[in-house]
Amino acid sequence: MENSIQQVELQIQESSRQISKDDETNQQQVSGRSNKHYGWWFRIFLYIIFLLVGQSAATLLGRFYYDHGGNSKWMATFVQSAGFPILIPLLFIFKFSKKIDSSSREKPSRTSLFVIYVFFGLLLAGDNLMYSYGLLYLPVSTYSLICASQLAFNSLFSLLLNAQKFTALILNSVVIVTISAALLAVHSESDTSTKLPVGKYVIGFVCTVAASATYALYLSLLEVAFKRVIKSETFDTILKMQVFPSFVATCVCVVGLYASGDVRVLTAEMDGFQKGQVSYLMTLIWTAVLWQICCIGLLGLIFEVSSLFSNVISTLGLPAVPVFAVIFFHDKMDGEKVIALLLALWGFLSYVYQNYLDDSKAKSDINDAATITH
Repeated sequence: MENSIQQVELQIQESSRQISKDDETNQQQVSGRSNKHYGWWFRIFLYIIFLLVGQSAATLLGRFYYDHGGNSKWMATFVQSAGFPILIPLLFIFKFSKKIDSSSREKPSRTSLFVIYVFFGLLLAGDNLMYSYGLLYLPVSTYSLICASQLAFNSLFSLLLNAQKFTALILNSVVIVTISAALLAVHSESDTSTKLPVGKYVIGFVCTVAASATYALYLSLLEVAFKRVIKSETFDTILKMQVFPSFVATCVCVVGLYASGDVRVLTAEMDGFQKGQVSYLMTLIWTAVLWQICCIGLLGLIFEVSSLFSNVISTLGLPAVPVFAVIFFHDKMDGEKVIALLLALWGFLSYVYQNYLDDSKAKSDINDAATITH
């Protein structure tokens, strides 16, 4: 009898130890997930800062270049991609910092990667050229608010290419942002009443809308390339998707500079720059650097979340540019632009609220699943 009691006590003690070990293991797993979650949010925050600061400052410098004597569309396009060499050292730094992936994924062939880099490089060069025309022929405040239409285009492409679900709030966001851009197209008298001819205003408007659509397609195709072709989870993958297409886009711009004859007048343009030669060079150099910082943030958000999310964050920075344009370039901020600005903010907040609802639902589903398991 005593032996039986002792055996039962020993079994109870072993069971207690096993439960204690399981609890410790679960706590370690939860702690690991928590640390991973915090690390993910830190990266997202960093990418958002890169995108917003780079985009806003580079756009303002692009307008500064045109306002003080710069006139080459190909040079303005060139600096949007020519800053990629500053990222090359990072390729070597992050080459071996790879995430552990339990699944053995087949790596894409060099031919596939070459085709991807060339395709995105050509698409990037064409898109940057259209943006350069838009920034030349439009006030920077109008230009930035029209660029908000890229959210509507990206929502459409995300639905078609990335299986992004459409809700009432996202549809509201798309419609409101589209109305915001259309409002600027219909009420353009305050801008065309200045030195700018109506014809050039129309060209600038069409080029900016076309560039926004192309940019949205570019982002959605990037997400497809990351998920279906490249299938890699390393930061150097993001860098390569910036460096190599930028190299192709830069080569296209060099050809454009020579074919258009702009290369022959660049020296005269630098000499005639109103703020001096040093200011001319620094404007171009910092514009190139800031666009690369912006693109790293953009690609990071696509890699970590989605193309639509990265575009929403990009749209968030657009309303800030007209405010800075009024301060630094003395652009007019009339009633139409104020309404367009408020509509753009409304559209952005609608999308952010939808993301908040999705995140809350996902957390609730995880908690319910954990409750059922236990």
